[in-house]
Amino acid sequence: MRAFIASAIGVTCAAALLLPLAAPAGAAPDTPAHSTATGSVPAEASEPAALPGSTRSLALSPLSAAARATGEPAPAVAGQGLTELDVHAFSMVGVVWDDVNTELHGTAQVRTRSTDTGRWSGWQDLETHNAEHSADPGTPERESAAVRGSTAPLWVGASDGVEVRVNPEAPGPRDASATPVPLPAGLHLELVDPGKDPQEPPATGAAGADRAAPQGATALPALSRSATDAAAGYAPAAKPYIGPRPRIITRKGWGADEKIRESAFAYTKTVKAAFVHHSATGNNYTCSQAPSVLRGIYRYHVKSNGWRDIGYNFAVDKCGNIYEGRAGGVTKAVMGAHTLGFNTNTMGVVVLGTYSSSNPPSAAVNAVAKLTAWKLGLFKANPKGKVTLVSGGSNKYKKGKKVKLNVISGHRDGFATECPGARLYKKLGTTRTSSARLQGR
Repeated sequence: MRAFIASAIGVTCAAALLLPLAAPAGAAPDTPAHSTATGSVPAEASEPAALPGSTRSLALSPLSAAARATGEPAPAVAGQGLTELDVHAFSMVGVVWDDVNTELHGTAQVRTRSTDTGRWSGWQDLETHNAEHSADPGTPERESAAVRGSTAPLWVGASDGVEVRVNPEAPGPRDASATPVPLPAGLHLELVDPGKDPQEPPATGAAGADRAAPQGATALPALSRSATDAAAGYAPAAKPYIGPRPRIITRKGWGADEKIRESAFAYTKTVKAAFVHHSATGNNYTCSQAPSVLRGIYRYHVKSNGWRDIGYNFAVDKCGNIYEGRAGGVTKAVMGAHTLGFNTNTMGVVVLGTYSSSNPPSAAVNAVAKLTAWKLGLFKANPKGKVTLVSGGSNKYKKGKKVKLNVISGHRDGFATECPGARLYKKLGTTRTSSARLQGR
């Protein structure tokens, strides 16, 4: 992994610097991650303006009693945050800290000001337990000095004002004398501008281009079953269990800036299972904004989390559009960073949104079925079947433990987490049946 410096992150677009109009100490625009420098903010972008998007990292400060505005005595462990701050436009926000192995035991909330209406939102929660979305322990990606702990990012739409508060978890009534767990060191607010959408018209691509997207193609077209079989190298007389390839929007199609990720690819031997996730970025996006949401997640994973690329192999939006995720070839066994302990020989599919209490749209559920029918079929995996995987180490299964799981599993099956949200998790039975049917089983 290339070296990162910790407090400020990303490739700055000169036209869209997330520069506070009154810069606090610790703020730094889009410099390499993991810097500890503080002080004034440079007025110029350090990289060409042609690069889309930017990330801005702002160090949090202890919250005063006035900022907490609770009327209660100060807690044993003070919260941290930033009071109302004017900034240049951003659309996604999250909180990061120094140690990826440290959890944030508490709450993280933000409120933002819309550039369209000028109004402030109410307080919105950030999903604090995000460590389960990561590369496996012991891998170079996980052990890199660039990797940091983080909340899930939240999509807030175009905004130019922000306030954040992070508070430690209060002791329960039965243990009121206990001292709260300290907040992680190095807390920073990340403000992500995903940049503008690509302007190129959609390209049809080549019918057999399964191994990699054609040069410049923005989408791989859907293929019939016979064309899918032929693209996979099967003779007409063969009857493989492969679902028809669905239309897949390529990285170029959603505007991924290939300059910010690691240039090399990491592969595993095969794809035995698919883990389904929700992005926990909220549901306040339109389908036309989905590429921007995806670019925001990508930039957050690379520049804020310190990963080599976006963590998921594929993404699905609420309208059922399917997107190529981590680079390396949509038909190849690309190792992702989606399910801590189970990234080897699996694929990660994220449905953009939060589905803990909201039902996932049927279009999104159907798209997951179509995608898994095709991709799992390429590796002869039965979507209704079971598979034994070896844990790389998680909070649910110790390293080396053999675990029998569904071929299509939810993230919570490999890690103790709410992901992919209770409402989406309940749809996985239907997904398995539909996926298998599309394979001809």
